[in-house]
Amino acid sequence: MKKNHFLVSLSLLLGLSLLLVLLGTLLGSTGGSWNLSGSDQAVVFDIRLPRSLGAYLAGALLGLAGGIAQSLFRNPLADPYLLGSASGALLGVGSILCFAYLGNSWLDILGLNGGAFLGALLGVFASLLLAGGYRSSLRLLLSGVVISVILGAANSLFTFIRPDLFQSIQSFMLGNTTLLSWSGAAIMASALACCLIITLIICPVLDALSLGENTARTLGLALDRLRLVLIGVLALATGCAVAQTGLIAFVGLAAPHLIRRLCSGRQREQLVLSCLAGGSLLLSSDLLARTIFAPIEIPVGIVTAVLGGLYLLVLLRRSNAGMRP
Repeated sequence: MKKNHFLVSLSLLLGLSLLLVLLGTLLGSTGGSWNLSGSDQAVVFDIRLPRSLGAYLAGALLGLAGGIAQSLFRNPLADPYLLGSASGALLGVGSILCFAYLGNSWLDILGLNGGAFLGALLGVFASLLLAGGYRSSLRLLLSGVVISVILGAANSLFTFIRPDLFQSIQSFMLGNTTLLSWSGAAIMASALACCLIITLIICPVLDALSLGENTARTLGLALDRLRLVLIGVLALATGCAVAQTGLIAFVGLAAPHLIRRLCSGRQREQLVLSCLAGGSLLLSSDLLARTIFAPIEIPVGIVTAVLGGLYLLVLLRRSNAGMRP
């Protein structure tokens, strides 16, 4: 990617991000808040602003995780949930809800967000354990599928034991930004800064892998060790986003895929743009979720699923048109 091209893309995405945060701060399901005084001021600064920033940061984390997954596995359809993080997070939430009635103080301290985060990390590291480390991409991906099925079955058992929990778990599965707070936004901002710094430092590994496995090994990089670090970053980014917003589909897949189609270049530049694109996608979807059926709000995961599905259908139609004689 040429430097000027990258700077133009970066400027456009930053401008779009600021505009979306401003709109998210002023617009809600009950209408706009243009007079920032009195009760409107409390709504704007205590509810809408942290929700908008939190939604943007969650999307940025998913965009970064999706970019890492697609580059690491050299698969443009890879997403952050491949290695069992989604099923693990859902199991963590189900476990907290199922056993909260026991009155254990540590469950109250951990909370739903903590349970989802630990569950997502558990899913990823269980996949690594089953695969015996990073021996091959295919082995690790198959392990992720197996772990997802096992953890999904365990979660189904929880809903069978406690059918009253079905609605709460379903809400987590559909994605939810209404409960985002300043503390959640601060946690995600810290996680994003940490993940982005680590990723940018070891980006040469992803650049080398884009040339092929054998070529990458001839460059003298500690590939196996650095790939495990990248998987840890992927797990941390995904776990933090999922813990705060639930399972939100397609953002982690579509954001890096869209950036890759629009501009090519080094992994460092693409990952930065994927972060911004992911944040913009999720926040714009959240704005639609608030306003499209106002005053009723729909789960943001439904909006991202519809938009992502339409995007993939357009890509499929174009690829089929290109294959015709």
